[in-house]
Amino acid sequence: MRVLVTGGAGYIGSILSRRLLEAGHDVLVVDKLMFGVEPVKNLVGNKHFELQAGDIMNYADITRSLEKVDAVVHLASIVGDPACAAEPDTATETNLISTLRLSRLCREKKIERFVFASTCSVYGASEGDSEITETSPLNPVSLYAETKIDCEKVLLAFDTGGFSPTILRLGTLYGLSPRMRFDLVVNYLTWKALAQKKIKIFNGACWRPFVHVNDIVGAFLNVLDAPIDKVAFQTYNVGFTNENYRLKRLGELIAENVPGTQVEYLNETKDQRSYRVSFVKFEKALGFKKTKGLADGILETKAALEAGAFPDPSSRKYNNYVPWG
Repeated sequence: MRVLVTGGAGYIGSILSRRLLEAGHDVLVVDKLMFGVEPVKNLVGNKHFELQAGDIMNYADITRSLEKVDAVVHLASIVGDPACAAEPDTATETNLISTLRLSRLCREKKIERFVFASTCSVYGASEGDSEITETSPLNPVSLYAETKIDCEKVLLAFDTGGFSPTILRLGTLYGLSPRMRFDLVVNYLTWKALAQKKIKIFNGACWRPFVHVNDIVGAFLNVLDAPIDKVAFQTYNVGFTNENYRLKRLGELIAENVPGTQVEYLNETKDQRSYRVSFVKFEKALGFKKTKGLADGILETKAALEAGAFPDPSSRKYNNYVPWG
């Protein structure tokens, strides 16, 4: 297939683009390149890869990108709660309007396969320790989650034939990527543990479903490879049920894998998100299997930092949003 990946130079997209090429697909990346071309620079020149520096909010850019495309993976958005809160109007316009426009154009051009990156943050602040499924009530506590819910509704409303979206609600990401991010909690805490030998964990009783970025990429590939009638108009939680951890346990794992780290547990935070998620549906439907666990991600990021791969993790290029200054 020829696959359009919006945001293909980003944290997920820069890995997905490589994996698609390895699988024999042609790849077109549309990306604003806010963080530079470096994450996909070594793909330029591959005859099966095309990079279009463009904005998904620009009608001409996105229309041009859809020529002779067989499938779309829509990753481009303002990502994360802090980044959306910092620019709420831009976040709403970018996340929702771009998805609405892109999906309409796909229908017009009869591009049936459309895979959308949503988030488990749509479950927000759930009560108790029960596992949440795709049919559980949504309880967003951030603008980011609200925009993703609105996008899901837009996509699932297009049930007139010729357009078959699949929605992937992604767990809490971590791990190495060509477009590295140190504003993700696991990567951030691993860096802080190495640099300062001390980390803070807020609301340690809260749950998160952690999943390595390489496994997330595998999920997108699984959906693209599946018979379209099997994944059309389906919503899947993407992660692994046994990778749900309380944040307190995350602190313990960081300390275990970065010896000498002191962990301070605090309850003062506005972020009350807590969701323990079931991923059985996706595993059963597509045989989704884990390749890396949370400790693996901590260790690989630790090794990369120790090797000097990221001289300044606080740099803007490694962060969608920098809450620490």
